[in-house]
Amino acid sequence: MMRIMNLPDLSSYREQFPVTKNLIYLNHAAVAPLSAPAAKAMEWLVKDAFEYGSRHYPLWLETYDRLRESAARLMNCKTSEIALTKNTSEGIATVAMGLDWRPGDRIVAFTEEFPANQYPWRRLESKGVTIDWLSVTDPLDKIDEAARGARLLAISYVQFLSGHRADLEAIGEICHERDVIFFVDAIQGLGVFPFDVRRCHIDAAAADGHKWLLGPEGCALLYISEELQKQVEPVEFGWTNVQGYEDYGKRDLTLRQDAGRYECGTLNTVGCFGLRASIDFLLEVGIERIGPVVEALGDQIAEGVARRGWEVMGERTPTTGAGIVSFRKQGLNPVAVVAHLRENGITAAARAGWIRTAPHFYISGGDIEKMLGCLP
Repeated sequence: MMRIMNLPDLSSYREQFPVTKNLIYLNHAAVAPLSAPAAKAMEWLVKDAFEYGSRHYPLWLETYDRLRESAARLMNCKTSEIALTKNTSEGIATVAMGLDWRPGDRIVAFTEEFPANQYPWRRLESKGVTIDWLSVTDPLDKIDEAARGARLLAISYVQFLSGHRADLEAIGEICHERDVIFFVDAIQGLGVFPFDVRRCHIDAAAADGHKWLLGPEGCALLYISEELQKQVEPVEFGWTNVQGYEDYGKRDLTLRQDAGRYECGTLNTVGCFGLRASIDFLLEVGIERIGPVVEALGDQIAEGVARRGWEVMGERTPTTGAGIVSFRKQGLNPVAVVAHLRENGITAAARAGWIRTAPHFYISGGDIEKMLGCLP
């Protein structure tokens, strides 16, 4: 049932997304439009670098620190537990390749995952690591049983195709009780739903900025707990992994005493300006207000396409629904349908034989109805 009662009114923020003047954008699970705060912050940096080069480099350093602070607020962790990376895959690989794996170690993973949260774990099989593959729809007692004796469990907050939202608190409790490292690919949920690493006993998480965080590509966050940092060695090594790297004459290889030890060289400065501004904007709007609105928009799509005879992927409930909704109809080519929507100013995606839609909070119910009316 569509949840439309007592939803926060966030319509005043629509003006922060000029894309609405050109398109009905339902593709935030792929690459999102920049928010106005992110675009303005990046424009400032580009203009400053164009006119002054690196004269204002101290402001760049300050922005790196402020981004870590904003990310820590978003995840409820310490700034010392945030590393700035290129993308989600780099964050996942940092953990997967940085742990000292031994033959006989076991991982719990899930078949529906995006390749970025499968391939790094599967490569460990060459080291004698085994993987127990479950489904994200499996009951908690089955996950609990699989976690017994496992070393790590990896899952996405929200699945990239079905939109299934995991119960991170319950799974985290299982991992905590079983002494299992809990890794979360957060890219499809961070920026929409609350993400509390302490409450959910999450040991590490990665998310890029270009989806629901409404920031740029090529700038991402890696949360890694202080305790796990003791176990994960940097797999990429450059001049900024070490303590006192600002002193170019030093040759001491002692690692930085925080998650910065996983930062290998110069950061994506323009991306950091944009991502910091966008996270601050989302925190101002309120993650606790964004989630219900996005979920309701997803419900509106799911119910609307179902009424029109389309098959909806997965089962949406108040606890598992998110912003991603995938659907299909026999005899219709998803690529052709997405092209048809595109011709009518509506942006969606074709994924694995399905049409995938993913609205963010600034999308209106009227936008959704226009999309539904445009379906063949």
